[in-house]
Amino acid sequence: MAKAYWVVSYRAIHDAEAFRRYAAVAPAAIQAHGGRFLVRGMAAKVHEAGILQRVVVIEFDNLAQALSAHDTPAYQAALKELAGGAVERDLRIVEGLA
Repeated sequence: MAKAYWVVSYRAIHDAEAFRRYAAVAPAAIQAHGGRFLVRGMAAKVHEAGILQRVVVIEFDNLAQALSAHDTPAYQAALKELAGGAVERDLRIVEGLA
C-alpha cells in the first residue's frame, strides 16, 4: 500500500504567537495518528514562483490514515489556534507512488 503525505507550505505567518500556540499542540495530534515529520522548517532555496517561507512534510502509512488525522478532534482544536488569518498556508494531502 502506498504511503501518503501532508505537504504544507506557508505563504505568510501574520500572527507569530498564534502560530507558536498551534505548533505547540499540532505535532502531538498528528503523531498520535501515525504522522511522522520528514521536513519542518524554512526552505533552503526557492525557484519559480516559490516563497521563502516555512515548509512541512508529514508521512503517513496510507491515504486513509492521512485523511483521518486531519479530521480528528485534537487536530481540529489545534487548527483553531490559526483562526482569524493568523497564517496563509496551503495543505495538500497526496498519495505516494508506491
